[in-house]
Amino acid sequence: MRSVQRIAYIGNHLPRRCGIATFTHDLQSAIGIARSNMESCVIAMTDPGCSYAYPEAVRFQIRDDLVSDYIDAAAALNKGGFEIASLQHEYGIFGGDAGGHIVELSSRLDMPIVTTLHTVLAQPSAAQHAVMQRVIDASAKLIVMAEKGKELLGTVHNVRASKIDVIPHGIPDFPFLETQHPKAKLGFSGKKVILTFGLLAPNKGIETVIDTMPAIIATCPDAVYVVLGATHPNLVRHEGEAYRGRLMARAVELGVADHVVFFDRFVDQPMLLDFISMCDVYVTPYLNEAQMTSGTLAYSFGLGKAVVSTPYWHAKELLGDGSGILVPFGDANAIGAEIAALLANDVRRHAMRKRAYAASRSMTWAQTAKRYLEVFDANCGARPSTLRTPGQTVVGQPAPARHGHAIPELDTTHFQSMCDSTGLMQHAVHCVPDRSHGYCVDDNARALMLACELQWLGDNRLPDVLTTRFAAFIQHAWNPDTSRFRNFMSYDRRWLEDRGSEDSHGRTLLALAQCARRDGEASRRNWASSLFATALPPAEEFRSPRAWAFSLLALDDYCSVVTANETANRLRIVLADRLLTILEHVQSNEWYWFEDTLSYDNARIPQALIVTGAALGSPQMIEAGLKSLRWLMDIQTTSSGLFRPVGTESFGKTRDQPRKFDQQPVEAAAAISACIAASRVSSDPEWPSAALRAFNWFLGANDLGAPMVDIDTGSCRDGLHSDRANENRGAESVISYLIGLAEIKRMTRTKTTGIATAEPSLALSA
Repeated sequence: MRSVQRIAYIGNHLPRRCGIATFTHDLQSAIGIARSNMESCVIAMTDPGCSYAYPEAVRFQIRDDLVSDYIDAAAALNKGGFEIASLQHEYGIFGGDAGGHIVELSSRLDMPIVTTLHTVLAQPSAAQHAVMQRVIDASAKLIVMAEKGKELLGTVHNVRASKIDVIPHGIPDFPFLETQHPKAKLGFSGKKVILTFGLLAPNKGIETVIDTMPAIIATCPDAVYVVLGATHPNLVRHEGEAYRGRLMARAVELGVADHVVFFDRFVDQPMLLDFISMCDVYVTPYLNEAQMTSGTLAYSFGLGKAVVSTPYWHAKELLGDGSGILVPFGDANAIGAEIAALLANDVRRHAMRKRAYAASRSMTWAQTAKRYLEVFDANCGARPSTLRTPGQTVVGQPAPARHGHAIPELDTTHFQSMCDSTGLMQHAVHCVPDRSHGYCVDDNARALMLACELQWLGDNRLPDVLTTRFAAFIQHAWNPDTSRFRNFMSYDRRWLEDRGSEDSHGRTLLALAQCARRDGEASRRNWASSLFATALPPAEEFRSPRAWAFSLLALDDYCSVVTANETANRLRIVLADRLLTILEHVQSNEWYWFEDTLSYDNARIPQALIVTGAALGSPQMIEAGLKSLRWLMDIQTTSSGLFRPVGTESFGKTRDQPRKFDQQPVEAAAAISACIAASRVSSDPEWPSAALRAFNWFLGANDLGAPMVDIDTGSCRDGLHSDRANENRGAESVISYLIGLAEIKRMTRTKTTGIATAEPSLALSA
C-alpha cells in the first residue's frame, strides 16, 4: 500500500467563520503533523461578496456561485498531480440547486476522492438526493462522524457498508483542567457557568435555556449562561442581528438579563479552549434530531465537560452510555432541572466529567489524523472509474460506441440456441437453455419483434422458420374464451393460465402491429393485422399504464398500415388522454412521472406519448412525453455520465429515488427506443447521445465497468448486481441487447449517411 504524499483539501477554510472552515484547517494541520513530508493544499469555498485573507495553504478560491471556478479548480488539481482529494461536504457551502455545482469539480478530477459528509439527511428533497448521489458516485470512500450517518447512507442512498468509514470529529488534545483559573482569566470567578458556543441560529434552541434560567437561578443564584459565538453569516445577510436582539429581549423580559451573557465574536482556538475550560455545564439544546455532527459538542466532551443535550443524532451516540445527559427537544423544564441538579452536585458533575474525558481520548486530532491517513493510503491509486465527465473513456472499460464506429457486429448465435420447435425458452443457466421454466408469450412476442426488426435492418436476418414459430406461439396463446392472450406455458406445452397480465397482452399487440407493418411475408402481415384487430378491444378496459403504453406503441405501427379502423383511431386518443390525465394528477415539481413509483420498462410510457403525439399532431402529448423522458433520463444518469437504469430494488418504493441495483437489460433497451423516438421529434442533440449512453451500458459503461454482453455470441447477462453481473443469459436479456443494437446501428447509419437505412422503428423490445 502506497503512502500518500500529496493531498488536496476542498471545503471552507479559516479565516472564514464556520465549523467546516475550522474542521478543514484542523484536519489539514493534524495530518501535516502526523506525516511531516506531506505536501498539501486547500481549495477554499468563498461565499458571494466576501473576501478572506487566506493563509498560504489556500492555493485556489472558488466563488460558490460561479461554475467556471469549479471547473478551473478541477483543472488546477489535475495539473498539480495530487494523489487524493479530501472533500468536505456540507449543505449550504456550494452553489447551485442543492449545492450541485460541486459536481462540476468532482466529476472532473483524475484522482480518487475521499468525501467527509458532515450532514446526511434522512429525508432529502429530490434535488438534494440527486446531488448527494452524484457526490457519492464520484467518491472512492465516504467518511461520516457517526454511525447514524452510515445507516442513512445505506437506507436513503443504498451505499454499501464497505464504502463508508466512521471517524469521529477530531478534538484538541487538551489537559483535564479545573475551572477556577480560566474563570478568573475571563472574569467569571465565583460563578457557576453554563456554556453554549457556535454560530447563532434559531435551530440551536438557545431560547429554551434562556426560558429555564429563572428556575435554575432559583436553586443556584450564582448561575450564568454564557452564549459564545457570532450570528450565522447567512442569518446576518437576511435580517442583520435581529435574532440576537430577540434573545436578549427575552432575557430582559424574564428578568435574567444579568445572568445571560452574550459574546458576539468568532474566537480563535486558544480563546475557545479557555471558555470551554471555565464552564461547569455545557449545553446543546438543538431543536431537532437531524444533526449528524456537532463540533461544539465534540470539543466540549473532549475537554471533559458535563454535557446536557437534546437527543439529536450525534448527541445520542456520544452521550447515550451515560457520559452525558439527554433531555427532550424543546423541554425547558427538563433542561433546567438537569442543569440545576448538576450545578448543585459537585461529586456527580465531576464524575461525569472524568467519564467524558476518558471516553474521548480516541477522538484527539492525532488519532483522527491517523485514521484519515489509513483511508487515504488505502485509496491512493484507486482507479477513478466514476470520476469522468461524460464522453471520456474509462481505463479498463470497453470504449463507448460512437457515431459511425465501435458498434459491435450483430450476432444471433445465442438467441437461436434458446429456440426449439415450440418457440423461445424463457431462461438459461449461464448460457444453457433452462427447460424447467418453459416459455411465455412475452418473450415470443419480443422474438417476433426482433425478427421483424432484423428484416428491416437487413443484417443477420433470422431464418424464416423461426419467425413462423414465434407467430405460431402467439396464435396459440390467443384464448377466444377470455379474449386475452395466455402468457406462461410449461416445457411440455401445457398452458399454465387462462389469461396473462395486461402488460403481456399489450406487448403482444405491439409484436402483432410490428409484424403487420414490417414482416417481409405478405401472408404473415395479413395474419398479424387480423389477430391484432381481434385482440385490440380488451385494451380499452386495461388499468395498467404500461399496458396502455404498449398498446399505444402498437397502435402507432398498426394505424400506419390500417388507416380506417375506427376502434383503433379512437382508442389511441383514449389511452393517450389517460396517460396525460394521470401525469397531471401525480406529477410535482420534483416528481414528473405518471405513477408514485418507478418500475420496469419505464421509458415506454413517455415513448408512447411521443410517438402518439407525433402521429396525431398533438404538441401537448409530445411535450409531456419529452419532459417526462428527460426527467427519467436525468435520474438514470450518474454524475460521470454513465447510464444507470432504475434497479429492481426501487420497485414499489413510493416517490423514492432510484436504487442502483439490480439493473436490467430491458431498461436499457427501453431507454434506447424512447430516446431515438424523441430524436425524431426534437432537434436537441441530447437524445441521440442519451440513446448511445444507454447502449454503452451493455458494453461495460456501467457502475461496475462490467460488460453485459459477449459480442462473439450475442449473449447478454440477465442483470447487474451490486458486486457482479448475473451470469445467466435468458431470452429477455438477449433480445433487449439485440434490438437495442439494431436500433443503434440504424440510428448511426442515418446520422452518417443522412439516409435512413430502414423505416424508423418507434416501438421495439420491451
